[in-house]
Amino acid sequence: MPARHLTVWYNTRCPVCDAGIDWQRNKLLAAVRAGAISFKDINEQTDALASYGASLDDVRRRLHATDETGRLIVGADVAIAIGQITPGEGWLAALVGNRLMLPLTRFAYDRFADVLFAWNRRKGRW
Repeated sequence: MPARHLTVWYNTRCPVCDAGIDWQRNKLLAAVRAGAISFKDINEQTDALASYGASLDDVRRRLHATDETGRLIVGADVAIAIGQITPGEGWLAALVGNRLMLPLTRFAYDRFADVLFAWNRRKGRW
């Protein structure tokens, strides 16, 4: 079985996204140093996920990640995957990611992401 690895793509121009990922990265320093997770700014490689059909605005709107097999993960599923490897957050990832809660988790995440995306566009953060 290959070692687990997650590459998370996010928008550093969004102050909420940038602060959230910075906070999460600090909680995951050991995992970052071990190469289990990496965080990348989509604004530095705007076409990084084009082969998956993900546009720059798609990634600015919702978190995107690739796992060790190259599979694309989007939105709430990325947040859950990060939570699964974050010390002390596995229980929360299990709670919001279980098969009964997952549809509600995805819906809530997507609505919040839509509002945040619209706010950033209004503020000219592109």
